[in-house]
Amino acid sequence: MSKQLQRNLKKQVSPYEGPDLKSSITQLITTFIPFLLLWFLAYQSLSISYFITLPITILAAFFLVRMFIIFHDCCHYSFFKNRTANKVVGTITGIFTLFPFSQWQHDHSIHHATSGNLDKRGTGDIWVLTVDEYLAQPLWGKIKYRLYRNPFIMFGLGPIYQFLIKNRFNKPGARRPERINTYLTNVAIVVLIALFCWLLGTVPFLLVQVPIFLISGSIGIWLFYVQHTFEDSYYEKNDEWEYVMAAVEGSSFYKLPKFLQWLSGNIGYHHVHHLSPRVPNYKLEDAHNNTQPLQHVPTITLSTSLKSLKFRLWDTQAKKFVGFNQLSKLQK
Repeated sequence: MSKQLQRNLKKQVSPYEGPDLKSSITQLITTFIPFLLLWFLAYQSLSISYFITLPITILAAFFLVRMFIIFHDCCHYSFFKNRTANKVVGTITGIFTLFPFSQWQHDHSIHHATSGNLDKRGTGDIWVLTVDEYLAQPLWGKIKYRLYRNPFIMFGLGPIYQFLIKNRFNKPGARRPERINTYLTNVAIVVLIALFCWLLGTVPFLLVQVPIFLISGSIGIWLFYVQHTFEDSYYEKNDEWEYVMAAVEGSSFYKLPKFLQWLSGNIGYHHVHHLSPRVPNYKLEDAHNNTQPLQHVPTITLSTSLKSLKFRLWDTQAKKFVGFNQLSKLQK
């Protein structure tokens, strides 16, 4: 894709940039109210049967994912025109989803600026090694990488690590506003948990809240994983790396059923989001449908996305993801 075509593509998407206040407020209402109602129903159902509670928590978890998408848009200042409004709503939704606003905003901006860049991996992304890098690892390095890429660890233990450890601490060198925002988020989370444990009882609270967070966390990690881990993705050395190419070839169009698309805040249109982070989530579909070149981006579905579970390493020669089971062939 020539430089001119890349510039034209960004220009075609630019009319969809910028929030619509009515749509943003509507999304807040249709996310928070159902989530709180489902949480209340799950709590009430504890007195009947936990087999009733669990399905309700699963649906509530999807609304928490939808809440995270609002948080995500606020981090890009694309949910409201006013930056302060984005920070306030972003911090509140960050408390609900256990993500410190400023800390995650910083890491995620780096992810957008470096996605698919082999020379700038390591911040805000999923750990990816090339075939050569993996083969050069000592035994313990290979074991760690295999454990990390194991689906049970990534999607099972991953949310626990994300919520309880990674999000709770500032990175060395974090600026003062970022540190304060993390402290504020942590304190607010502790106060809310203590309050609800006092009002409802510790065990009932945990029986509702723990599955919601584990399920929503697993869904969130899966969405992020599958939107960048597909066979013919995009990874290049810094000298060859191009932002637009990384967006449209290294971010997938995850074509979901309409209800799941709505629950996930249209984040399946990830190629549009990476092309222009200023497009709010409720405009992503229109931007995709009305931009002809985007009709040919990598597309995956619920069924085909399961194939991504076998992709473990990036083959720089073939320019595609491969599995551990293909290493013997590659070494010959």
